[in-house]
Amino acid sequence: MVDKKLVEEAVKMLLKGIGEDTERQGLVGTPDRVARMYEELLAGYDDDAAKHLSKTFSVSDGEIVVEKDIYFYSLCEHHLMPFYGKAHIAYIPDDKVVGLSKLARTVEVYARRLQIQERMTSQIADAIQDNLTTKGVMVAVEAEHMCMTMRGVKKPGSRTMTYACRGRFEEDIELRKMVMEMFRS
Repeated sequence: MVDKKLVEEAVKMLLKGIGEDTERQGLVGTPDRVARMYEELLAGYDDDAAKHLSKTFSVSDGEIVVEKDIYFYSLCEHHLMPFYGKAHIAYIPDDKVVGLSKLARTVEVYARRLQIQERMTSQIADAIQDNLTTKGVMVAVEAEHMCMTMRGVKKPGSRTMTYACRGRFEEDIELRKMVMEMFRS
């Protein structure tokens, strides 16, 4: 997805635009480093959650599965600044579960793209709902946005919370409350 040469050219132009000398010793390798960084930070465009969620195991009962505190880093599509935090996932399997690492990989697929937190939360929930046989999915994401803490309103420590509910979690308020407690503990 990332065109390394094009990114390098853009970084050189940015450095020139802010009045820097692109031949200065500390900046000579910067365009290459930034391009390689963006290849890593935006690797989610070259990944597919369905691939990760296709490796399932049969189960006989459909108890709630919760994986919480899945740390992630993403880039805000409005300012190209980081936002980072934790994702929490709960789902009720119908007859199959997925390996726990696959839930974390699903978070990474969507976090490693230019994003807004609201969309990322829904994409994670939809990927799980669409690719697993579930009775319901709930995703909660809490993150700090550098575009809010480092610039603009400058409110460090403020966190944004987003939630997405599918299936039984949409319908059953008590179930949703119970899982929210699990996410908090």
